[in-house]
Amino acid sequence: MKENPISPTIPLDQDGVHHGFLKLPYSRDDSAWGSVMIPLTVIRNGEGPTALLTGANHGDEYEGPIALQELAANTKAEDVTGRLIIVPAFNYPAFRAGTRTSPIDRGNMNRSFPGRPDGTVTEKIADYFQRTLLPLADVAVDFHSGGKTLDFVPFAAAHILDDKTTEEACFSAMKAFNAPYSVQLLEIDSAGMYDTAVEEMGKVLVTTELGGGGSSSARSNAIAKKGLRNVLIHFGILQGQKQIDPTVSLSMPDDDCFIFSQGAGLFEIMKDLGEPVAKGDLVARVWPVDRTGEAPAEYRAGRDGLLISRHFPGLIQAGDCAAVIGVTGD
Repeated sequence: MKENPISPTIPLDQDGVHHGFLKLPYSRDDSAWGSVMIPLTVIRNGEGPTALLTGANHGDEYEGPIALQELAANTKAEDVTGRLIIVPAFNYPAFRAGTRTSPIDRGNMNRSFPGRPDGTVTEKIADYFQRTLLPLADVAVDFHSGGKTLDFVPFAAAHILDDKTTEEACFSAMKAFNAPYSVQLLEIDSAGMYDTAVEEMGKVLVTTELGGGGSSSARSNAIAKKGLRNVLIHFGILQGQKQIDPTVSLSMPDDDCFIFSQGAGLFEIMKDLGEPVAKGDLVARVWPVDRTGEAPAEYRAGRDGLLISRHFPGLIQAGDCAAVIGVTGD
């Protein structure tokens, strides 16, 4: 297989605090010999676990970049046992554009794995993580929120996996993150996901959904920072006591958790985030936008649980996710 063109401008394996970039050559109209410069921090102190920490896998999700920028700026080498590899803006072109996908190639980073060393910009970044960074890691924390199109109750998540040993390690790390909600998640579309790439290597993954609407809040940023520190303490990379608060345990075991709109229109949510719903409850309505006097389409819960996610913009298209129900459990 071809070599990946990305090169780090700092060492990945030397003790100390190193700030630099992942440098990806990218020739374009405004810079014939230009590069995409993805900010990178590596903090290493002796032997120990490696944590690979990423934000802005989708470029309009901000809690991760904020928490990771603070960690990179304030952590000293002597604070660490092992290594932190910090990439606050995983899909850097999308992050700079404030969009979910890359403006260069429309690449969705979380659907681009394992990537290609001779592919698009997004595929090259994915390939570098797949073949260079992920093999170095013991645990990966990948921050998400709803971006501009969804809003979530703040939760940490780990996936239901065939490999139960990896699954249990991921669930344990998710509990250590200790978001207000903790979700055991069955993905509806796992092909090409970064999460899948991590888990198929037998690595521990913690992911999140910490809000949405294309911004962050003081609360969601605080949850990200506390959870990140908790996970690093859990793995012995940072020292101290974890801050553990009550959490609501949820699962998403099947497709009945998801409600999709079958038509376009004016979106009306009928339940607030975190509100309990029973199977058959009215969760959302979609009104026509081009006429009056017609009844809206109604969308009802497919199971009992809590409303944990909702469509965020006021208008909705056919096929958009309207709402997600989480199932309460121990």
